[in-house]
Amino acid sequence: MIRSRTDLTPEKLEPKVRRLFELSAAKIRSLEQSWEPSQGAPVFTHQGHYTSRGWTEWTQGFQFGSAILQFDATGEREFLQIGRERTVSLMAPHLTHTGVHDHGFNNVSTYGNLLRLMAEGRIPENGWERRYYELALKCSGAVQALRWSRTADGGGYIYSFNGPHSLFVDTIRTLRSLLVSHRLGHVLMGENDRKISLLDRAIDHARATARYAVYYGEGRDTYDVRGRVAHESVFNPNDGNYRCPNSQQGYSPFSTWTRGLAWAMCGFAELLEFFDGGAGLSPSLLEFEKAARATCDFYIENTPPDGIPYWDTGAPGLAQLGDWRSQPADPLNPHEPVDSSAAAIAAQGLLRLGKRLGDQRYWQAGLAVCDTLFGEPYLSTDSGHQGLILHSVYHRPNGWCAGAGESCMWGDYHAREVGLYLLRVIEKGPYLTFWS
Repeated sequence: MIRSRTDLTPEKLEPKVRRLFELSAAKIRSLEQSWEPSQGAPVFTHQGHYTSRGWTEWTQGFQFGSAILQFDATGEREFLQIGRERTVSLMAPHLTHTGVHDHGFNNVSTYGNLLRLMAEGRIPENGWERRYYELALKCSGAVQALRWSRTADGGGYIYSFNGPHSLFVDTIRTLRSLLVSHRLGHVLMGENDRKISLLDRAIDHARATARYAVYYGEGRDTYDVRGRVAHESVFNPNDGNYRCPNSQQGYSPFSTWTRGLAWAMCGFAELLEFFDGGAGLSPSLLEFEKAARATCDFYIENTPPDGIPYWDTGAPGLAQLGDWRSQPADPLNPHEPVDSSAAAIAAQGLLRLGKRLGDQRYWQAGLAVCDTLFGEPYLSTDSGHQGLILHSVYHRPNGWCAGAGESCMWGDYHAREVGLYLLRVIEKGPYLTFWS
């Protein structure tokens, strides 16, 4: 269980956050100098150097989005230039990619961050540039919403790359593509010129995720533990009925893959912020808050006291570690890996939920995760290593593990993002949201 640290404040973490971005600069430069776009998107490091791992190209937005976040945090314009140029030259195929559920990861991290910087006055206003970013985000949200399956209860979900039967918990955080597109006044045009609301589809997908991917200890099945998350929820595509949980990257359908848990924590917390004050959304807000609380509570209760989780709470090798919930995570143990990337994502969920609810338990837990993550042995201080945050996991069942001493693109990006979030709090700047 995460140890409560009432002494931690964002201001006390400021030296660590500044150090994070100092080290980050060299990592971005190194990758920019060595990476060949023809290799595909970098995914995780092998012996300290980023490599690709083709499945879907879901990490490229994190690569270039990291440079944009670096500029946001430090004001160093070379990183804005990298982010801008790479977004314009390489990200267009992601806008019209109908085969993935990852639009929020790729496109809001690039085009969205650039539009946000312009809206905040961090980069000069330029009408044509603004409209370019807006058009890209409008298209991305509509294309993402095309991957639609209906459920028997009258709702629906954005289906994963596995096909129309499959809802991934990851997608809760890529809903940002639909929501940004909606805020820009866009709709998805269907047959007979039918206007399909991107907002309605985002709400329906979030409801399906809350109802089927998250458990609440209400007797749904034998393994119904409050806050547990299933990576995949399987439906019958013929009639929309829910059939069973499944897992692609976790240990089993009945254990919790902690990166999937982290996506839910962060995604639901952001949705609550987005919908606050929205007319007619009270039932959905209560449902989303229930999911956010349950998942954040589960993370706090099933993570070692330093805030870094093991990759799956049901991983069989954990039995060899004794009472692993009561002692600091061991990234070098020979039995089961930790996943620092899950910690980077979860930290933001804890902080956002804690701020929204005024609940210090979540807020302090988020700070505790950052305190550990932004220091050794997780922060990479080796100038020869291209990764920023060490000891992460990709797809352990497939053997696609970054593993001990290695980094992944989404872990590095989300560490920068939560670092920027804290900087905004410390500097009393504009509150960091994806829809600014």
